[in-house]
Amino acid sequence: MDFDLKSLAAAIKVIAEEKNLPEDAVQEIVEQALAAAYRRDYGDREQEVRVSINMNTGAIDAYISKDVVEVVGDERFEISVEDAKKLKKDAAKGDIVELYQSVESFGRVAAQTAKQVVLQRLREAEREIMLAEYEGKIGTVINGIVARVEARLVRIDLGKAQAIMPMSEQIQGERYYPGQRVKVYLKDIEKGFRGPQMIVSRGAAAFVDFLFRAEVPEMESGAVVIKNIAREAGVRTKIAVASTVQGVDPVGTFVGGHGTRVNAVMSEIGDQEKIDIVVWDENPVTYISNALSPTKVNNVVITDGKAKVYVADDQLSIAIGKGGQNVRLASKLTAHEIDIEPDKGTIVDAKAEEQVTVLPDKPKLKRKSDLENSLLNAIEEHGE
Repeated sequence: MDFDLKSLAAAIKVIAEEKNLPEDAVQEIVEQALAAAYRRDYGDREQEVRVSINMNTGAIDAYISKDVVEVVGDERFEISVEDAKKLKKDAAKGDIVELYQSVESFGRVAAQTAKQVVLQRLREAEREIMLAEYEGKIGTVINGIVARVEARLVRIDLGKAQAIMPMSEQIQGERYYPGQRVKVYLKDIEKGFRGPQMIVSRGAAAFVDFLFRAEVPEMESGAVVIKNIAREAGVRTKIAVASTVQGVDPVGTFVGGHGTRVNAVMSEIGDQEKIDIVVWDENPVTYISNALSPTKVNNVVITDGKAKVYVADDQLSIAIGKGGQNVRLASKLTAHEIDIEPDKGTIVDAKAEEQVTVLPDKPKLKRKSDLENSLLNAIEEHGE
């Protein structure tokens, strides 16, 4: 297929409009492709050729660059000082001059090659513009539509560009179908050999953080903050929160009245994913105890970044969680390796441990006989 050189200028304008690209960028791409075509048909592939398109008349001109030398060794790349001065009066040895060549047409093979180059470069230009537009949106949640579902990833149409959501970034158990509207977290833009590729996620911990920001206005003012998030998407999430204002309950703020705020987040990520909201504490012992919620913790011992947590026998399964999930997320949340141990009343050597805390037990109810004896003793003492 030959290029219609006369209508090329008009085609450039149409392509620029359809692709939403700057006209001068499209013109530059076409000129570079035509320079490659010229080298194939009229010159040498190693020659430096520049092609210029007159956007008003559609005329195409080619310019071949040559080195100015005293003695010409290769006419393809060199020109004598004498001949160079005919083109440029002050030309001297060591300069580079351009020889003008008029272009009327290209051969079929060269035209086809140029066409392929143009299409490839246009795709690259589109990706570069996409990169520039979405680069500032990394770390935010954007709306998209599922374009295609593949074995290992889901393609998401974001409007002006398409992103991919790998299986590792999906919510476990969530089903996707073409045309489905979804919110996704723009995680990164990777630059590969095929150009920039946007990576989006629904399974990232930051996705939950962003959703809570939309539901909890106190985060904007800084009254409450999320200190850390540990997430296994589709199963369970633990969030450590804190208050910077005295008297403000951080957990209650994130839960909302009748659970409205946390339920709004759960409706987006799926009701099957449980969310634990715990209070962050600068004391690692208290923080670890809170992170293991809803477990009732008796003792916490920390040594070299590792924590041994002692719980009653009936709390072991709760502390560990299904498949070790509760303790695993608590470890990630607190950045401590946590081991759950049954509390047998063992005395811990304080010298061998870095930090030991015995959490207060709740007062135990007395038996009926003990209450009766205490009451009778009190009466007798009063009678005396």
